[in-house]
Amino acid sequence: MLDCLKKVRLCTPLLLIVLGLATIVGIMPAQGTRNFNEREASAQRSLLDKDNLIWAMDVRFKDPRIIKVNLPTRGDRLCWYVWYQLVNRSGKPQEVSPYFEIVTLDNPGIYRDEILITAEEMIRKIEDPTGYQDIKNTVMISKFAIPASKPVDEAFPRPITGVAIWDAGPADPKKRDPLYKELADTTRFSIFVRGISNGAVEVDALTPGLRQITQYKTLQLNFKRKGDRFSLDSRDIEFVSPPQWIYRAATRTIAKPQKIEEKQN
Repeated sequence: MLDCLKKVRLCTPLLLIVLGLATIVGIMPAQGTRNFNEREASAQRSLLDKDNLIWAMDVRFKDPRIIKVNLPTRGDRLCWYVWYQLVNRSGKPQEVSPYFEIVTLDNPGIYRDEILITAEEMIRKIEDPTGYQDIKNTVMISKFAIPASKPVDEAFPRPITGVAIWDAGPADPKKRDPLYKELADTTRFSIFVRGISNGAVEVDALTPGLRQITQYKTLQLNFKRKGDRFSLDSRDIEFVSPPQWIYRAATRTIAKPQKIEEKQN
């Protein structure tokens, strides 16, 4: 009997520790659900980086989300957006000018993000209802330098939160132009983020005699999409790992959607 009591006394502290750990582990998934599909793309050096003075932001991002928004003068539209955070580990404050482009691969086209205030307000209610993150569009985020964060092992980062938004097409299927492919039609696309690094190189033009081309250090994020084009289920969009840092020329024009009949001729 005494032996049993001794065993119980010895096991009780261990049992409490195990229960405490189980409680902590039980809490963590609940917190994680608020960070649905949150990913990281750390700054990486490239063979084309000219020297050690080249810096790039660490980027934390979520897969593109889809919302229905009534935009002034446009009506009910499907909008895609990307929530992201920039962390500066260069050692000193840095100015950025984020420039987001979606390049569709199945229906070739280029779509630059837009400043859509109505959509911004809806996104803030979804992603940051308390206003703590102070989400900024790509113009406002360039107004102030990104503060420097200390190394990971010394302190928590000082992220600046932004959002990039695209008008993906009419929300009403009846208003769709059957002769055009829009952003909402794509099933494979890449997002290119320029202006969050000071990396740039001059390369020769493809045609002799033309001016050199400037290529900028750019973050490339690849995605695929399943489901109906009018679906609002953001889970239909899946990230294709890994994120990549490349050098890419700036796009000079925004490609307009191409008529289906023109592509067939």
